[in-house]
Amino acid sequence: MSALVRRPLLALVVAATGVTVLAQPACARQDVPAGTPEELYRAGHYDAAIEGLSSPVDAAARRLLVRSLMEIGRYEDAERAALNGAAPAAVPVALANVAGEALYARGRREPAEALFARAAESAAPDALSARLNLAVAQWERGARDEARRVLDTFIDVYNDGSARTAEDLTAVAVAVSYLGVTEPQLFHDAVRAFEEAAALDPGYAEPRLHEGALFLDKYNSTDASALFRMVLAHNPRHPRALLGLARAKAFDGTSEALALVDSSLAVNPHAPAARAFRATLLLGSEDFAGAATEAERALETNPASLEALAVLGAARYLNNDRGAYEQLRQRALALDPGHGSFDATVAERAAEHRRYQDAVELARAGLALDSTNWSAWATVGLTELRLGAVDRARESLEAAFAGDPYNVWVKNTLDLLDTYPQYVTRTSDRFELFLHEDEADLLALYMTDVAEEAYADLVRRYGKEPSLPVRMEVYPSHADFSVRSVGLAGLGALGVAFGNILALDSPAARDPGSFNWGSTMWHEIAHAVTLAASSNRVPRWLTEGLSVLEERRAREGWGEEASLDFLAALEADLLLPVSKLNNGFVRPTYPQQIMHAYYQASLVAELIEEEHGEAALGDMLRAYGAGRTHEQVFRQVLRTEPDAFDELFDTWLRERFTRQLDAISVPRGFDPSGDAAQVTGPFMTALRDAHMLLEAGQLGDARREAERARDMYPEYAGPRGPYHLLYQIATREEDRPAAAAALREQVARNETDYDAHIALADVLGQLGDSAAAADVLERAMYIYPYDPAVHERMAVLYAATDRHDKVVRERRALLALDPVNRADALYRLALALEAAGDNAEARRQVVRALEVAPGFPEAQELLLRLTGGTP
Repeated sequence: MSALVRRPLLALVVAATGVTVLAQPACARQDVPAGTPEELYRAGHYDAAIEGLSSPVDAAARRLLVRSLMEIGRYEDAERAALNGAAPAAVPVALANVAGEALYARGRREPAEALFARAAESAAPDALSARLNLAVAQWERGARDEARRVLDTFIDVYNDGSARTAEDLTAVAVAVSYLGVTEPQLFHDAVRAFEEAAALDPGYAEPRLHEGALFLDKYNSTDASALFRMVLAHNPRHPRALLGLARAKAFDGTSEALALVDSSLAVNPHAPAARAFRATLLLGSEDFAGAATEAERALETNPASLEALAVLGAARYLNNDRGAYEQLRQRALALDPGHGSFDATVAERAAEHRRYQDAVELARAGLALDSTNWSAWATVGLTELRLGAVDRARESLEAAFAGDPYNVWVKNTLDLLDTYPQYVTRTSDRFELFLHEDEADLLALYMTDVAEEAYADLVRRYGKEPSLPVRMEVYPSHADFSVRSVGLAGLGALGVAFGNILALDSPAARDPGSFNWGSTMWHEIAHAVTLAASSNRVPRWLTEGLSVLEERRAREGWGEEASLDFLAALEADLLLPVSKLNNGFVRPTYPQQIMHAYYQASLVAELIEEEHGEAALGDMLRAYGAGRTHEQVFRQVLRTEPDAFDELFDTWLRERFTRQLDAISVPRGFDPSGDAAQVTGPFMTALRDAHMLLEAGQLGDARREAERARDMYPEYAGPRGPYHLLYQIATREEDRPAAAAALREQVARNETDYDAHIALADVLGQLGDSAAAADVLERAMYIYPYDPAVHERMAVLYAATDRHDKVVRERRALLALDPVNRADALYRLALALEAAGDNAEARRQVVRALEVAPGFPEAQELLLRLTGGTP
C-alpha cells in the first residue's frame, strides 16, 4: 500500500527569485543560439550564459551569474561569485540577497539570514524577494510568528500596487501561500498573483514553477503537470521543472517519476531536493540503503536540508536503525524546534511500508510539535482507519479537513465513512465481516466457511496468528473500495490488507467474470498471516508472492497461471531479477509488469520451498520480522547471496517453461504493452489452424491441432484457447465425456471463466453426475453469485445427493436475492431446514412465510406437521 504522498510547500521554495535549494550538474558543451546571457539562461543554455557572464559588469549581471551557477549545481562557485572575496557582512547591498541565497543553498543559514535582512531593508531591485527569503528562513528555523509578521506585509504590498514586476508578484504569491497554512482560502489569492506574474513576463519560469508546486501540494497533479510542461516547452532542461513533473508523476502513481528526476539530476547532480526526492522513490521500492545514499548526497550539499534529513531518517527508521534515526531527528529539531514535518515524513513512509502503528505514533509526535501540520493529521486519520479504529480515524480526518479542505484523500474518505451506516456486521469465530446491507445475507453464506478454512490452513503453515478478529470489509462499489484503500478512485487492485484489517471488492463491484472474489479473499487473508508473521516487515514481493501461491493451493483453478504475455516477457528478458522485484509493484515500466511481478513472486516462493522446504518461507518471514535486511535473510535462511539467487531463479524459471518458450516467438524489440499479435510461433500457428479447421468442419484435423497447441502450452486457458476448441469439437461430435474433460481442464486453469463453469455443470448434469455438477456451480459462485436460477439449480442438485446443509444455504441465498414470491422462498427454506433436522428454525421460517401469505396452504400444512398437528 502506498502511504499519503505530500510534502510541505516550503520544501520547494527558497526565494521568489527562482533560486531554490535544487541544483544541477554542469551541462555538456553544445551548440547554442546567440542571445543575451539572460536569454541563454532562460532557454537552459546555462554554460553559455555563465561564459557570457564571466566578467559581470554590474550587480544585475552578477546576480544572474550566481543563479546560473546554482541552477547547474555549482554551489561553491556561486558562493564565490556572490561574495567576490568579501566577508558576508561586507557584500554590497545590491548583491546581499543573491549572496544569501547562495549561502542558504549550502546550509549556511545564519549569515544568509543576515544578508536577507540587509537586502530587505534596502532599495535594491530584489528587496521584496529578500524580504520573502528572510521570512522563509525564519519559518524554517521555527520562528513562525516572526515569519508571519513579515509574510503579512505582502498582502499590503499587493493591495497598494507596489508589486509591479513578475518577480515581485511571484514573491507575493509565495508569501500568501505560506499564510494559507492557517488560512486556506488564501491559496486562491496566491494562484491569482502567480497568474498575474506569468502574464506580465511569460518567459519568466518562477511563477509557473511555484504555482505548479502549490497545485501539487493541494493534490491537483493535472494542473501542476501542465504548468511544469509550460516551463519545459521553453526550456526542456529546466531542472526544477523536471523535478516538479517527477513529483507529479509520482503523485499519479506512474512509472515516469524516476526517469524524470534522473533527467533533473543530469542537469544538476547536486540538487538536494532532487536527491531527497529520488531517495523517497527508492524507499518506495524498499531500497533503504540506496535511499540513504541519495539523502546523504543531498546533505553533503546542504547539511541543513530538512527534507533530506527527514528522508534519511525514514530510511534509518525503516531499516531498524533507531539510534541513527533519533540522531537525525535531533539534528532536524536543532534547526527547527517546531519541525513536525520530520516525524510526519517518517510516518508517511512507515505507513507506506505497512508499519501502521508506528506511523500513528510518529505522526502524533509531529503534531505535538506542530498542530497545524495537516498532512500529519491526515496520516493519523487514514492510518487509524487502516488499524480499524473508525471513530478515532474520523476525528483525526475531520481535523485534517478543517485545516486543509483541499486534501482529496481526506475528503473522499470522510464521504466514504458517511456511507458506513449502510453496512452491517456478521461474525464468525475469527472474522468480523463488514458487508453492505443489500448483499450481506448472501455474501456471508459463502464467505464465512472459506475465510475460516483459509485462516486455519495459513496459520498452520506460517505459525503465526494475526490479531483477532480479522475484519474483512467488502465494498459493492469499486470506487468506494479504492477510496478505502488509497483515498482515491481508480485503484486497479481487487483487495488490500492492512494487517488484520482487509478490504476488497464485492462481486457486485466488477463485471461478471472479471475476477474471482473467493481467491481474492484467500489472497488477502494470506497477507494478514504473513504480515503478522513478519511483524509487518515482509518485503512487498514476498508477501504478494506467498498470497498468489496460496491462492493456487486453496482451490483447483484459483490463482495465476503463466499467461502468454508473461512468457513473452520472459522470452524477451523483460522480467526483473528477484533482487529488484519490488520495482515491478511500485515502479512498473510497462502496463502488465505489475501482474507479471505477482506471478513471478509466487514462482520465487515455489522455488524457495522446492529447494529449502516449506519451513524456509516461514523462517524468512520471522527473519524479516526480527529486522534482518534482504541480504541478511538470504544469507541466513537460504544460505546464498541475492545475486546468486537471481541467477538460480532465472535458470530454474527457463527450465520450468522450456516447452512453452519453445512454442512461442517474440520479435526483436518486443513491446510488452503492444498488440498480442507480436507473439508468433508453433503454438499460435496450431491455435490458428485449429480454428480454421473447425470453421471448415474438419473436426478430426481441428482436434489434432488443438491437442498439439494444448500439449505445447497446457497453462493457456484463454477464451479462444485449446480447451474451448476441444469443447466445441466434442459438442459437435456429441461426445459428452470429451466435452466435460475439456471444460474440466479449462476451469482448472481459469478461475474467472464463469461461462465455462456453467457449461461444465450442464454437461455433468447430462452425464448424471449431480454431485460434481453442484460442486462446479459452487465454484462459480465465487465468480458471480447473483443469478437466482443457478442457486435454484444448486438446491435441487444438493437435495438429490442428500447434502441438506448445502440445500439450506442455497435456499437462504435465494431468499437473500429478494425473490418476487417471498412467501414461497421462505416455505422452501423451511422444507430444507426440516430435511436437515432443524425443526425449530423450520418453524420460524414457515411462520414468516405465513405472515407474508396467510392463506398459503402448503405452508399451513408444514406448520401443522412441525408443531405436531395433522398434516
